Amino acid sequence: MKRRQFIAILGGAAAWSIAARAQQPGVPVIGFLYVGSPEVKSSRDMLSGLRMGLAEAGYVEGRNLAIEYRWTYNGDYSRLSELAADLVRRQVAVIVSIGSVPTTLAAKAATANTTIPVVFGTGADPVELGFVESMNRPGGNLTGVANLNTEILPKRLELLHELSPATSSIAALLNRANPAAQNQLRVLQAGSSALGLRLNVLHATDERDIEAVFRDLDGLGAGGLVIAGDGLFVIQSEKLAALALRHRMPAVFQFPAFAAAGGLMSYGASRTDARVVGLYVGRILKGERAADLPVQQATQVELIINLKTAKALGITVPLALLARADELIQ
Repeated sequence: MKRRQFIAILGGAAAWSIAARAQQPGVPVIGFLYVGSPEVKSSRDMLSGLRMGLAEAGYVEGRNLAIEYRWTYNGDYSRLSELAADLVRRQVAVIVSIGSVPTTLAAKAATANTTIPVVFGTGADPVELGFVESMNRPGGNLTGVANLNTEILPKRLELLHELSPATSSIAALLNRANPAAQNQLRVLQAGSSALGLRLNVLHATDERDIEAVFRDLDGLGAGGLVIAGDGLFVIQSEKLAALALRHRMPAVFQFPAFAAAGGLMSYGASRTDARVVGLYVGRILKGERAADLPVQQATQVELIINLKTAKALGITVPLALLARADELIQ
C-alpha cells in the first residue's frame, strides 16, 4: 500500500472517530474541503489559521466541534464534486472551502438544494464567479473572505522586474483547468504590457507537467517566473521552489511556504485570512445566516524574500525592497 493511501486511510479513520464522538446534542460537525494534502506546510498553515478563528469563536476541535476532512491529495479537481457531495450526505453543519476556486464551485453545486452554508477563502472575485450576489449582501448560502491574490499578480511582475531591471521577458505559470486561469492571464498580460515586458505563458495541470515546464523555461530566456494562484501549485510549493533554484530561475508565488522551501519570494494575502474564515464559521454555528454576513475583503499582503536563494542566484536585493519585506529568510 502506498504511503499516501495509508495516511489517507488513517486520516479518514481519525475523522470518523472524532465525528462519532461528536454525534451528541450540541456538538456540530463541519466539513473541510481542500485541494491538497495534510502533509504540505501550506495546508498546515491554513488549518492553523482556521482553528485559531474557530477557537476565538468558542469552538475547539475534539472538544465541542468535529471536522470531517476531504482532501484531493494530488490536486485532482475532478474529485471535488464527489468529495463535496459526500460532505452533504454527512449533513455537516457548514462546509469550509479555502484557497481554490474549483473547490468553492464544487461546494456551491453540492449544496444548491440544501441549507448547508459554505464559507470560502478565495483569491478571485466572488461576485464575478457567481459565489455571491454582492459583497455586502451575499444573498445565498455562501460567504467568506476574498483576498487580492489575482489583483496583485502585476505586483509580483513588478517585484521581479525590480530585482532584474534589465530583463525584457517574464514567464508565468498557470493551470488551465482552474476556472480563474483566464482572468489571471488577462491581469498578467495587462501588467506585463504596462512594464514593457514580453510574457511567456506556460501551463501545468498535474504534477508531471511541472518538470516539463521548467525544461521549457530554460529555452525561453525569461528573467523570472510568476506562479499564479492554484491548488495544484500550493501542493507542489516545495517542488516548485526546488526546481526554480535548480534551474536558476528567480520566481515568486503567493504562499510563504514557497519562500520557506527555497523560492526567491512570496507575495500574497496575509496568513490571517483563514482565521477570518474560522470566525465566520463560528458565527454561523451560533445561528447567523451566510446570506447576511458580508464577504470580507482582505487587503493585507505579505512580502517574504529568501536572501539565501537570492545569493545563490547572484541577485543583489535592493535596500528599498529589503525595507518593504515583512520577513527575510537568511
